[in-house]
Amino acid sequence: MKFGMRFFIYILTLMIILNCSVYGKFEPASVPRSYYLMDWDTGTVMAEYKADEPYPIASVTKVMSMIIYMEAIQSGKITFDDVVTASEYACSMGGSQIYLEPGEQMKVSDLLKSVAVSSANDACVALAEYIMGSADAFVEVMNQKAKDLGMANTHFVNCNGLDEDNHYSTARDVAIMSRELLKYNDILPYLSIWMDSVRDGAFGLSNTNKLIRYYDGAIGVKTGSTSNAKYCLSAAAARDGLTLIAVVLGAETTSDRFETAKELLNYGFANYKIEKIVNKNENIGTINIKKGVSEKANIIAESDFKKLKDKQNGSKIETKTVVDANVYAPVTKGQKVGKIEILENGKNIGEVNLVSADDVDRISLTEVFLLLMKQWALKR
Repeated sequence: MKFGMRFFIYILTLMIILNCSVYGKFEPASVPRSYYLMDWDTGTVMAEYKADEPYPIASVTKVMSMIIYMEAIQSGKITFDDVVTASEYACSMGGSQIYLEPGEQMKVSDLLKSVAVSSANDACVALAEYIMGSADAFVEVMNQKAKDLGMANTHFVNCNGLDEDNHYSTARDVAIMSRELLKYNDILPYLSIWMDSVRDGAFGLSNTNKLIRYYDGAIGVKTGSTSNAKYCLSAAAARDGLTLIAVVLGAETTSDRFETAKELLNYGFANYKIEKIVNKNENIGTINIKKGVSEKANIIAESDFKKLKDKQNGSKIETKTVVDANVYAPVTKGQKVGKIEILENGKNIGEVNLVSADDVDRISLTEVFLLLMKQWALKR
């Protein structure tokens, strides 16, 4: 009887767990101030709680700082090998730091690594000053970028997230900027470092995001904690083609933030999958070209189209190809000549442009004459 009862309790418990994690609504074991779960590819929201309530976010602020760094690198304004000289102001930052000395020089790559891995406030300010001339000017760029990304409930006062009045964001906005940062392939190796060093090995770095080591598929993004913000985290993980971003703001303990983020990620991976409906550069067929040296041109999909699907609630996805009826030469490679409509249960959920894969010149009068002569000769 005792064994039978224990077995029954075990099965019942297992069913409850499965029901909550796979079939039920997400409910964390410990509830932070707010949380948010997003699919990186499509931006689809899977779970949220007080997602638009503004809160201090501590060093999660550095996600936006890193976006501005990467923009500067991508544009050629700075390079990873540039050498930065630390100012007295940058060296005056408290909290997490690599203890820069005024006048000390360090490469951009090492400063960026210090920000991404160890959340170094001094390194963060040193980079901000190098890129924009001053920390204040850098913060102005951060706030403009937040507006550009549609982060409606965010305002930055500094670049590193130290507690200051009127410095806040939301779980939704943090997810938006985390999604933007992950678009930069060059930042990904920095975000996933577990342990490293700077100053030729003299100063060790350890990632503040413990999920990097302990959660399967973790690829970033950033932790943060202050007395006002409590414990915050933007966590990203990728499995089986699905990349998720989980944001936790205002957890009571550091353990709570990591556990809640893991619960969010587990919920997403258990319940959803990403399906690629259209592949970029996929050959769709040909299109007729009027008055061209060639009568046809190959057409391809201009971009990918991915759809997040609920594993439990299947839907019917169809595509409809629509090509322009009258396409006249000249046609240039990459020119739009139609579209693919994506339909879910008969409803349009998106489109992908169809473009020409070929250049087709307009046929000249001489070429028309020669073609007619050739056709006449073949008929004789």
